[in-house]
Amino acid sequence: MGSDASSAADAMGVLRAAVPLQPDADLVLATGGGGGGGERGQVVGLVLVDVSNGFCTVGAGNLAPVTPNKQIEKMVDEAARLAKVFCERNWPVFAFLDTHYPDKPEPPFPPHCIIGSGEENFVPALEWLEKDPNVTIRRKDCIDGYLGAFEKDGSNVFSDWVAKFQIKTVLVLGICTDFCVLDFASSALAARNIGRVPPLEDVVIYSEGCATYNLPVEVARSMQGTLAHPQDLMHHMGLYMAKSRGAKVVDRIII
Repeated sequence: MGSDASSAADAMGVLRAAVPLQPDADLVLATGGGGGGGERGQVVGLVLVDVSNGFCTVGAGNLAPVTPNKQIEKMVDEAARLAKVFCERNWPVFAFLDTHYPDKPEPPFPPHCIIGSGEENFVPALEWLEKDPNVTIRRKDCIDGYLGAFEKDGSNVFSDWVAKFQIKTVLVLGICTDFCVLDFASSALAARNIGRVPPLEDVVIYSEGCATYNLPVEVARSMQGTLAHPQDLMHHMGLYMAKSRGAKVVDRIII
């Protein structure tokens, strides 16, 4: 066990040296003005990605942690803390919840967050968001929240939310760093670049408020067709890839 931990630490050291991730300047949420928390009166909106039982609550489903996980627990704590800050100040909050019909698989993933299972709902620490009038909730049936926010008429619920509150910056937290968080950030930035989500300027990912799952290589070897997914390494790479797409990555939020 000690040898495995040492090897993992060595691998992370090599990774961080090869693809270093320098955090951007702290995001400051000003309580005194602007109506949305940003500096210079710019509106900041909070986006929560899939902070649900199916990904976060121990034993809740096929993609939930099997045992308590410190990275996921920290993400949930930070999501609950910042959601409370935003809602108490009536700053805009948008929450994605992965939600699937049983007859619509999402390969390569096993069934998860099926409607009626309870997996598709907020973790207990965030259940109160369901009834908060300050929160816009979008249930999505795909990895990418931006794509999952499109309606049949071509409108986009996320874009409409940004326009309604004139949001210049979105602060993103959630799970998984290298899947749903990365894909949402990448698509939102691409949409920004072609003028599809005005007046959005910045996508800011809070590293301490994101998490991913852990599937060590020794476990993956016993599961046919399954890729290993070392948690710390993939969390780092998810943040790195998001920054390479134009997102800002911060490790501190100052209120």
